Formats: sequence, structure tokens, C-alpha cells
Amino acid sequence: MKQLLIAFDQFLNCLVWIARDGFGFADETLSARLFRCHLQGLVSDVPYRLVDALFFWQPAHCHGSWRNEIERRQLPSFYRPE
Repeated sequence: MKQLLIAFDQFLNCLVWIARDGFGFADETLSARLFRCHLQGLVSDVPYRLVDALFFWQPAHCHGSWRNEIERRQLPSFYRPE
């Protein structure tokens, strides 16, 4: 079920257009993208803080999603560098 939810999140990300960033990458979650775009100065902190509020039981949800992307933790183990 977790993989299905992640796939849906990534699908939504592909549909969302952000000025100066375009449409999202197929393998990036919307949460990670909102945090990345905030770091790049493309969006304010409001979008990612709204998503963080939706996931209130996960402290710093968007930052954690972005870290997972940076550290490649979302990849299956056989795709991760050794």
C-alpha cells in the first residue's frame, strides 16, 4: 500500500506546474519538490508548510522527503550505490 501511495504522490507531482521549475519529475514526490523549490527560491515556505501541516504526525515531513531523495533512500536496495 505504501508504494501505491508514493506512486500517486509522484503522479500528482508530474501534474503540478511551478513557475521556473515546470512540471515535476516522475520519480520525485510533491513534498520533496516543494522543499527543493523553496531552497532554490522558486516558491515561498507556505506550500511546503501546508503539506507539513497535512502530515502533522511526521515532523518536518517535506524536509525529510527531500533528504530521502538526496540520499537515494527511496530506491530499492539493489539500485542504491554500495
